Amino acid sequence: MSKKKIAFITTTALFCLAILPGAVMDLIQPEMVVEIMEKLGMPLYVLTLIGVWKLLGVVALALPKRTRLNEWAYAGFFFDLTGAAYSHAAAGDIAGVPAPLIILAVLGVSYFLRPAVFEASGG
Repeated sequence: MSKKKIAFITTTALFCLAILPGAVMDLIQPEMVVEIMEKLGMPLYVLTLIGVWKLLGVVALALPKRTRLNEWAYAGFFFDLTGAAYSHAAAGDIAGVPAPLIILAVLGVSYFLRPAVFEASGG
């Protein structure tokens, strides 16, 4: 197995391991998460939607074949994580900004290391 493939699998697994607990927390909505959403001024029903999307995105990234579904998952996580960072910054919670950006960096590495199936297959 090539070093690039090992790095891809490692970063993708690390990303999924970082996202999964947040997805579960979004779905079960413990008091801590509810307080954060209230601080950000967001309705709680958004948590359920985002939690489901995160779980589906992790499944999409874990699929063995790289398909357009993977591209959608990468894009969705990009929007989720940049939105989270921006929401924390806009609400004045600067301490909440770095975590989503660090996780986004791991996602970016995974994206750029992914197998070149799209280029080879034309789509």
